[in-house]
Amino acid sequence: MTLDRRRFLRAAGLSVAGLAAGACAAPGVGDTASSPSAVSGTPTAAAWSALRGSLAGRLVRPDDGEYAVARTNFNPRFDRIRPAGIAYCESARDVAECLAFVRRHDLAVTPRCGGHSYTGASLVSGLVIDVSPLSSVRADAASNTATIGAGARLVDVYDRLGGAGVTIPAGSCPTVGISGLTLGGGVGVVTRARGILSDSLRSAEVVTADGRTLTCDAENNSDLFWACRGGGGGTFGVATSLTFATYPTSDIVVFFLDWPWPAARSVVDSWQRWAPSAPDELWSNLHVLNGQGKSTPTVQVGGTYLGAREDAERLIETLKGRIGAEPSSQVIETTSYDHAMMIMAGCTTLSADQCHLPGTLPGRTSGGRESREPEYAASHIFTTPLTGTAIDAILAAVQRRGGLAGGGNGGIAFDALGGAVNRVAPDATAFVHRNGLFNGQFTTTWAMDAPAGAIGAQQTWLRALHDAMTPYASGQAYQNYADAGLSTWKQAYFGANYARLLKVKNRYDPDRVFRAPQTVGS
Repeated sequence: MTLDRRRFLRAAGLSVAGLAAGACAAPGVGDTASSPSAVSGTPTAAAWSALRGSLAGRLVRPDDGEYAVARTNFNPRFDRIRPAGIAYCESARDVAECLAFVRRHDLAVTPRCGGHSYTGASLVSGLVIDVSPLSSVRADAASNTATIGAGARLVDVYDRLGGAGVTIPAGSCPTVGISGLTLGGGVGVVTRARGILSDSLRSAEVVTADGRTLTCDAENNSDLFWACRGGGGGTFGVATSLTFATYPTSDIVVFFLDWPWPAARSVVDSWQRWAPSAPDELWSNLHVLNGQGKSTPTVQVGGTYLGAREDAERLIETLKGRIGAEPSSQVIETTSYDHAMMIMAGCTTLSADQCHLPGTLPGRTSGGRESREPEYAASHIFTTPLTGTAIDAILAAVQRRGGLAGGGNGGIAFDALGGAVNRVAPDATAFVHRNGLFNGQFTTTWAMDAPAGAIGAQQTWLRALHDAMTPYASGQAYQNYADAGLSTWKQAYFGANYARLLKVKNRYDPDRVFRAPQTVGS
């Protein structure tokens, strides 16, 4: 049987892209721009023309042929937003020029690379600073590091680092931008062994809100460096380059198991007591999903193991024994690390070039086969096991999802935490979530032509499920799964670290150039 995560996720109902999403926006590098004059108001055509002439990259405006594509994010939910301009920046100097322009004219601005924000934060009515052209990937064997342009797509990062025999502990969504994933923390598919992605960050180059180019690391601008590791994107500046510690690649075990729906309660209960406490080498997820018109939902366990197949099989047998039921399907395979990452991306039968959105703009490829999908999501981080009552509520809600109109699929995906993630102090980086057992991602998708009433019903369904789980959750939420409906976002995303993040914000963006909702200081 061909091992392909797309078969296990999309056929059952969860977007592959939705599992490791993150808005791409935050701190970068380049020459310092001159201070803008204090001219406020709507930019004239001449002002936009001057900006276009000052950039090495391209500026796309509403009357340009590429605008219809350039203005879209990965999630079609936000297609109503029509930016006044999208600047594809080829250097930190381009970024600084754009920031000078928005300060001069008091325009709304946001950075973008992958455009995966669940709240549409990488689109704005003013100027979008798109760093997709900054996509270089360079491994340095002498220092065991890799320097990666902020706009690189994750599938290309894996592909190019794999050619050098190294990797970084990142996620699974192939089209997510590396900077957005990192700046929000970066939960990945080997997280329990190697920590979240931002734990491997060694330095970042940042164009701050006032146009300065800064290098930040443990010794230089250390407060900004601390904030870049989990403080979220689009807050202090625009990231243009990130340097990570790398790990040598090796063969890895990938596994997927389906159970019949009558075993779902036992699967959920057994998994939550197994995955977070397993050896660090094992990372696992659990999906409970349903789609329109499906009478029987699905329950699935997947994951990776950095070690011998027989050891992985022994651990999986322990889980099966606790569940007390055999899976209806099971695939366990040892493969190369590079191939495993393509499996987890749902790109087993595709090349890295094909595992992109189609098109000619930066970040897209002419042979791209990925497609956009409307999606609504929220999250909880759980620090104690779910009770039987909570599990029953999840299963009942997922069963109800099958009766909703509008197409698509919905449910909950749990990602195991613990291991290396929880051995870092909560205040060592801005990523405060160091006591979780697992993260729960609630999602629902629908057809592109679904009527508004059906979309509203699906979103209401998701909010009800999320709210029903609140008494059982920690009050924390993963900032890369941004949730516009979360009123407690400061505490949920950042906890006790918010006060320190606010000090960093006041130092590097006192004028609130970056002022989107759910941005530190907003």
